Amino acid sequence: VKTSGFTAVAGEGYFCDTTGGAFTLTLPAGTLGDEIAFVDYAGTFDTNALTIAPNGAEKIQGAAASLTVSVERAANTLVYTDGTQGWLLKAK
Repeated sequence: VKTSGFTAVAGEGYFCDTTGGAFTLTLPAGTLGDEIAFVDYAGTFDTNALTIAPNGAEKIQGAAASLTVSVERAANTLVYTDGTQGWLLKAK
């Protein structure tokens, strides 16, 4: 269970507990097909959001910006596509 900022590793899944405060999950440099999964461990993303930051100039959903996850009990997987779209959510 992660409780503070960290850099994710491709192929891994993470339980993120923001009970103690919001923090950032930083994505690794992406390679086609890489996946990272995350789950709101304590149901607190609505109070203390999880920020997902891209690696350097890479993108998340086609934008060179961080993604804020503020939905209680959110769980999802990001998959890396290419330099144009970067990391995409597998489902919303």
